Amino acid sequence: MAQIRLSVSIDASPERIYPLIAMARGLSRWWATDITETAETVELGFFNRATVYRLQFVRGVEPREAEWRCLTGQEWAGTRLLFGLTQTNGKTLLRFTHADWKAETDYFVACTTTWGELMYRLKATAEGRAPGPLFSAAGMAY
Repeated sequence: MAQIRLSVSIDASPERIYPLIAMARGLSRWWATDITETAETVELGFFNRATVYRLQFVRGVEPREAEWRCLTGQEWAGTRLLFGLTQTNGKTLLRFTHADWKAETDYFVACTTTWGELMYRLKATAEGRAPGPLFSAAGMAY
C-alpha cells in the first residue's frame, strides 16, 4: 500500500503541538475551518462541502502520538493519519504518515503536495504564528 510520509522540525514542545493534531478545534487552526464534531467522528468540509472527510480518532498517546482513521472521502476511505512527536534539544520532530492508500494515483500525488503545505501551517501555528487554516469554508486560503 502507498503512503505519504513527511517530517518537519517545530520550535515548540510536544505538549503544545498535541492538541493541534488530536482535537477537532486544533485541526481547525491549521487545516480547515468547516469542521463538525460528534461524539465519535470529526467531519472536515472542503469547497462548500463538495468534499467531506469523516475522521475517527483511533488513539492518542499524549503528547507523543495521534492516529485518525478516514471513514469517507475520495480515495481516503480506509486510510489512516498518523502523527508522531519526538522532542530533541528543545525542538519537536513531527513525523506524519497518511497510510494505507490503495495506489499512487494522481489524487495521491496531489494530496502529497497539500500535506506538505499543511505541515508548514501546523508548524507555524504551533510556533505561535497564525497563518490560519489552509482551507476556509469556501475553498483554499490563498
